[in-house]
Amino acid sequence: MDSQLRDLDRFVLFEQERQSAELACAANPRDVDNLTKWGSALLNLSAFQKNPEDMVKEAISKLEQALEADPGRHATLFLLGNAYIQQGFFTPNEQVALVCFEKATQCYEQAVELEPGNEMYLMSLDTVSKAPELRREIQIHMANQQASQETTSPVRKKAPKKKKKESDLKYDILGWVILGIGIVAWIGMAKSHPPPPPQR
Repeated sequence: MDSQLRDLDRFVLFEQERQSAELACAANPRDVDNLTKWGSALLNLSAFQKNPEDMVKEAISKLEQALEADPGRHATLFLLGNAYIQQGFFTPNEQVALVCFEKATQCYEQAVELEPGNEMYLMSLDTVSKAPELRREIQIHMANQQASQETTSPVRKKAPKKKKKESDLKYDILGWVILGIGIVAWIGMAKSHPPPPPQR
């Protein structure tokens, strides 16, 4: 129950951030900070969606708009890399996933170039190379699980429930990946925008 309340609190927080950024962008559509916040909120909200692909695409669009206005924003590049990683995990097509992972690599490389000492950027650049293999392992695991469920169940009437279990596993794994990326993105944003010093 506690976990559900925390998830609800996080969902409400991310939705408020999204709405706030959307309103601010209505007043100033080229505001890089608000476009970045909007994209970040969409990425975080995608973890709560049954079909997050559209929300991830929208996040990519907002982050790309922010980078058009200011290509030197390392935090935005980092978030865009995270969005491409998510898109790569969600797509069923392996070739499309590899393109997404390559775009993520480029974003992380640019972010590291702009801020070479950022450990999160360096760690993300290191781990993005493992994304294609992780994706393959997830796909194999899901196929094996589906095959074992089909061979152990003599009754065919339970097929829809098996498909739901397979889908649930996929979204559980992807949810944890997205949560990890969201946390890393949040920490990155917090580090890149320290609070102002107190006035005397």
